Amino acid sequence: MIVKFILNGEDVTVRTAAFTRLIDLLRNTFSLTGAKMGCLTGHCGACFVLLDGKASPSCVIPAFSVRNREIITIEGFSQTDEYHDIMAGFEQERVDCCGYCDTGKILAAEALLEKTPRPARKEILAAFDGVRCRCTEPESLVAGVLATAEIRQRRLYGRGA
Repeated sequence: MIVKFILNGEDVTVRTAAFTRLIDLLRNTFSLTGAKMGCLTGHCGACFVLLDGKASPSCVIPAFSVRNREIITIEGFSQTDEYHDIMAGFEQERVDCCGYCDTGKILAAEALLEKTPRPARKEILAAFDGVRCRCTEPESLVAGVLATAEIRQRRLYGRGA
């Protein structure tokens, strides 16, 4: 089958089998390996991508279902100011980044902040519900996201925002 979609801002067309998972398509066809093969059941967050702006587990998404949709991988997202905001907020609050679950943490934070620029603690914890991270305490993630929100507000609206 032929699938057309937007990948990291580019229109792409690919021929793939109906049963191909999005993570396999990204890794094998496009050499985008930022989404990691984790649990393969959609419960750990290592394979997250932004699918139409929502943090989504690419290991359980059939490739055909992304037809006419937008996918942003960590590779594409890492080129944005928003990514740098998150990295600065995480660094400021010393959020551990082991390399394995980073994609899930970063993209979950972005999906939340895009929808809710000044999230509450409860909203932050809920946003990370699909990310199974052994290297970072939940309160550290909360602090990192709150710091990111402040950094982003200052970048967008200037000092004192």
